[in-house]
Amino acid sequence: MSRIETALDGRRARGDASRRVVLGHAVDLASIEGLDQLSIGRIAIAANVSKSSIATLFGSKERLQLAAVDAARDRFTATVIEPARVKPRGLARVVALLDRVVAYSQERVFPGGCFFSAAAADFHAKPGVVRDAITGQLDEWLGYLAVSVGYAAAAGELDGVVDVDGAEQFAFEVQGIFEWMNQLAVIRDSDEPYVRARRAFRARLVALGAPAEVADLVLEPGAALR
Repeated sequence: MSRIETALDGRRARGDASRRVVLGHAVDLASIEGLDQLSIGRIAIAANVSKSSIATLFGSKERLQLAAVDAARDRFTATVIEPARVKPRGLARVVALLDRVVAYSQERVFPGGCFFSAAAADFHAKPGVVRDAITGQLDEWLGYLAVSVGYAAAAGELDGVVDVDGAEQFAFEVQGIFEWMNQLAVIRDSDEPYVRARRAFRARLVALGAPAEVADLVLEPGAALR
């Protein structure tokens, strides 16, 4: 490798590191103040870097917002989906996903609660590429959950789910419970909504045919992953 190539690689590595640091501050701030309030100047203050540095990394507010959505997606995936994947496809993974999505809010993976709940509230009536990116992430999560439920149904573990629509309905209901749980927990600064959400998830699993002893695992944080 030539000196020029080595220098370019070093510069690229430093740029990637700076980008990760800035995006870490960006997604945390957006979860509190709103993605639509995210600006190069505001992030420069939060990350203690110059506005020109952030402008060089991202170029525009919209590109910064899109990068923040991608970074938030990665954090959500690492917190919710990847841990659940240690469980085999089927009911065990579904229960693990439900456990982790509650923990994702309760552990304040984003300081303002769920990044995507806040971002969706910001952009629900504002068409454009940022809203499309937020919608894409929400659809990806709901789709993954529905597919996971489908595997459980195919294995005879959720007899109450008879088709794809049933799996998607379950995912829809889970997200509705999650949204209200996250909102109440953050605004009240209380853990009670997390307890109630776990009870609701257990009730839906049992109603769809899950054995009570398996559904019970969602009541105790972390039990589904042990």
